[in-house]
Amino acid sequence: MTNNQESRGLATLVSDLAQQVTALLQTESRLLRAEMSEKISKAGAGAAEVLAGAICLLAALMVLLQALVIALASAGLGAGWSSLLVGIVVAALGIILLRSGTKSMAPSELTPDRTQDQLKRDARVIKDQMR
Repeated sequence: MTNNQESRGLATLVSDLAQQVTALLQTESRLLRAEMSEKISKAGAGAAEVLAGAICLLAALMVLLQALVIALASAGLGAGWSSLLVGIVVAALGIILLRSGTKSMAPSELTPDRTQDQLKRDARVIKDQMR
């Protein structure tokens, strides 16, 4: 092969590499956008659960206070104890919703793990191709 053909072959290889790297970066960018959209959606659902949990805890507080008033007023096992039971159940539900929601909103849940892993693999492949 002549020197001109070798340089044209090298130029073609470099051009192909540049096109492939560009296509790879565009694909990774789309993957990052899709994954971040998924994570943001998950955080939104977590925020809704936190709000629902807070509302349940507020309702539980009102019921528990009502139960305490009724229990103290009647000093028997009447309506007060049943209100207390309802209050405890609503409070437990609120705690479950708050924990679930805050777990969904944790920073570790919002990182684009799959994209990071894919970028690391791509970097290794590019390094191997350059050798």
